[in-house]
Amino acid sequence: MPLMTHSLVCLPFAGGGAGFYRAWKNLPAPAPRIVPLQLPGREELFLDEPFTDAATAAVALAPKVAELAGDGPVALFGHSLGAVLAFELARVLERQPETALAHLFVSGSPGPWTGRSSRATGLDDDAFLARVQEFAGYEHDALADPDMRELLLPILRADVEMHENYRPGSDEPLHTPVTSLRATGDTLVTRAEAEEWRKATTAAFRLVEPAGGHMYLADSPLPVVEAVTAALAAPAGRAS
Repeated sequence: MPLMTHSLVCLPFAGGGAGFYRAWKNLPAPAPRIVPLQLPGREELFLDEPFTDAATAAVALAPKVAELAGDGPVALFGHSLGAVLAFELARVLERQPETALAHLFVSGSPGPWTGRSSRATGLDDDAFLARVQEFAGYEHDALADPDMRELLLPILRADVEMHENYRPGSDEPLHTPVTSLRATGDTLVTRAEAEEWRKATTAAFRLVEPAGGHMYLADSPLPVVEAVTAALAAPAGRAS
């Protein structure tokens, strides 16, 4: 099946929006079609209430995947918070035969059963932002502007709380192939933690380690695109 028929549905990291992935244009063939999935409370949906629970979010987002991706095969990609949202979304889509879920790509994230030991929820604004920057290894430029910071803080707080409170509702693994991406210079997620996703599927598993730090995908989309195209081209039952 031609790789261009795959849609890569992309879920944002905490505080991010679909605009991050909309910038992924003019990608080299045979890149899949990038389908950014917007979350409420940001960008064009800034008036909507943000999600506070990952499983609830997945149920609400599943119809959007079918609407945006069309009839072809679908792969999911998420980084950090986006990884657990994509995992929960994969659970929902596996129960919907009308969606041809081909692969789950998780990035910059320990396995779904590993909770966070250090928290930012409940801290005052300055301490919260400092802790989030420590977690992410990345600071959104807009947070330097006081007016934008006031707008973004509630969304960032909601996302971080959702991530910190996340616990999978089941120990049951997926039946969809999983690729875990963890940059070689990531000081926030260890290789062993990235490999924990192996337990999240009964199908093929791959660990891919591009160069860079935790937010390697902010430098270039190519490491993600290369991992996606290679995984989708591999035989379905083959793991490495």
